[in-house]
Amino acid sequence: MDHIVFIGLFIFLFSAALQGLTGFGFSILAIPLITLFISPKTVVPILLIYSMIINIVVLYSSRKSVNLKKIWILLTAGIITMPLGAHLLVIMNEDLLKIFIGSMILIFGILLLIGFRKQFKNEKIAMLPVGMLSGLLGGSISISGPPIILFFSNQDVGKHTFRGNLAAYFFILNLFTIPVYYWNGLLTKEVWNYSLTFLPGLLIGVFVGNFLSHKIKDDHFKKLTLILLIIMGILSIISGLK
Repeated sequence: MDHIVFIGLFIFLFSAALQGLTGFGFSILAIPLITLFISPKTVVPILLIYSMIINIVVLYSSRKSVNLKKIWILLTAGIITMPLGAHLLVIMNEDLLKIFIGSMILIFGILLLIGFRKQFKNEKIAMLPVGMLSGLLGGSISISGPPIILFFSNQDVGKHTFRGNLAAYFFILNLFTIPVYYWNGLLTKEVWNYSLTFLPGLLIGVFVGNFLSHKIKDDHFKKLTLILLIIMGILSIISGLK
């Protein structure tokens, strides 16, 4: 148990620092690492709680850049499919869940690394499948970000609007996810105990990441981060296949 606490603190510290440095990657990095030691059905609700904390901080700092009119279709689509994702988390075999997690991380890691872009003739229609996929991934593995990040990047959304709308999307989706997780019996005593135990690592990581974000070249670090995420995705798949 002691070694799990130490490992968990380090993983969440490093993942939160990554989020502070690059603006993304907390759940994508944390989940394949921590699920090597703790059940995905316990880890995913922990990440939901932590994501709420991070998104509150980000949303407050970027509140003036939020434009809900631009993301209401994404939100609606995500909220609709999120309960299905939560149901998958409940019923899926843990090894299959690890393979699913690893596959999603691998696919989106490669797409982000190569700078994938797809021109949409009708942005509003494109928002429906993007939001639905995000909600499904958010409910099942707490990784709702990659489809939205790819979409915003593809549409050349300005930096401040990107950050504000992303934080608003995650925060609102998380608000709807919490009662669904509670209804499905996923917010267990074990989840709350681990959440409190690993919280210092999260808070220190966020502080360190924000501090270092002004000292490290963003572009180079993001590329290294994406390569690391691809490796983590492969490791998660291998772990599920054993």
